[in-house]
Amino acid sequence: MPGYIPDEIEAYAERYTSARSELFDRLGAETQATQTSPQMMVGPVEGAFLSFLVTMTQARRVVEVGTFTGWSGIAMAGALPPGGSLVSCDVNEETTAIARRYAEEAGVADRIDYRLGSALEILASLDGPFDLAFIDADKAGYVDYYEAILPKLAPSGVIAADNTLFGVDSDGENSRAISRFNDHVLQDERVEAVLLPFREGVTLIRHRY
Repeated sequence: MPGYIPDEIEAYAERYTSARSELFDRLGAETQATQTSPQMMVGPVEGAFLSFLVTMTQARRVVEVGTFTGWSGIAMAGALPPGGSLVSCDVNEETTAIARRYAEEAGVADRIDYRLGSALEILASLDGPFDLAFIDADKAGYVDYYEAILPKLAPSGVIAADNTLFGVDSDGENSRAISRFNDHVLQDERVEAVLLPFREGVTLIRHRY
């Protein structure tokens, strides 16, 4: 996928985002060194955004579809209040193991329930309501994940879907899948949404009042 934000703008945003830590720097470096698609990390700016989102929504129960190496989950878990919890789903045992290791080091492992397996099966097994959901997994599954989460979203809850600027492109399986998702959400009268054009796009979705 192409970059949607110029590199100099990305660098400037990172420079003026305060939620940097040595732990995330090491997690980023290990992901870059060991993974074939390290760009799947949320990175400093989006990680900070997700942390802010937990605080602003006063979320206590969070569900994440797509763990990868753990940056997003750790960032969100770190902002949870005492007693808060996060369920994180993924099919990749190797990357989830990296996420667990860094969550332990960050002191948030007791707040994160890592689940391996089909996200749809895991979501079906979970009881709501969830205050916040983050979807950042296989793009072809976005509509199904959204439909599985929405009935379990708290009345004031928020769904954040990552990579939604992919739909700008006309070619490629991921672009077509995200276009379908974007259209699905836009036409869903149950919700209202805003697509934030930073990094690769994040769409925030909430129940329509």
